[in-house]
Amino acid sequence: GMKLILASRSPRRRGLLRNAGFEFAVRASRIEEVPQAGETPARFACRLAREKAHDVARKSAPGTLVLGADTVVTLGGEILGKPTGRSDAERMLRALSGRTHRVMTGVCLIEAPGRELAWTHETTRVTFRTLDEREIREYARSKEPYDKAGAYAIQGRASCFVTRIEGCYSNVVGLPLARVYEILKPYLAPSPG
Repeated sequence: GMKLILASRSPRRRGLLRNAGFEFAVRASRIEEVPQAGETPARFACRLAREKAHDVARKSAPGTLVLGADTVVTLGGEILGKPTGRSDAERMLRALSGRTHRVMTGVCLIEAPGRELAWTHETTRVTFRTLDEREIREYARSKEPYDKAGAYAIQGRASCFVTRIEGCYSNVVGLPLARVYEILKPYLAPSPG
């Protein structure tokens, strides 16, 4: 079978892919995660996934499969990226409190050095209960919010904030596994056991 590379430094994406039975190497891309003027959240996530995959595929052995992904949190059209510090994390959590937001992950699969095999995205709607100031401050003081879009980890302490989820749960963690499996299935079989 073909070798798979995950073009991401996210430990959550690594864990999800490993738990789904895939064998892969990890090679992070050096792509700047900055939205372009007027770019929609879905387009931004898809563009970054594609750029990350291409960046790693260019430096990989021909025939290697490279999976790129990028997750964005969006609320009322605003992209909530990774918080820059504690006050930014608190600002995002206040904005998400008592409201429904969308989590979008763009996914791109490339056969090195540059043949695009699949390019798609998944959207999940997540609703937070109303958070009080103490909860917001305590959560922002933890390590959890800082390398995550939207300043929270649904699989961590912020699981207590979520009252409703519509769509793919693993997408909110960072990789829509059912969609990724469909994309990879023609090229790779997960290892048994």
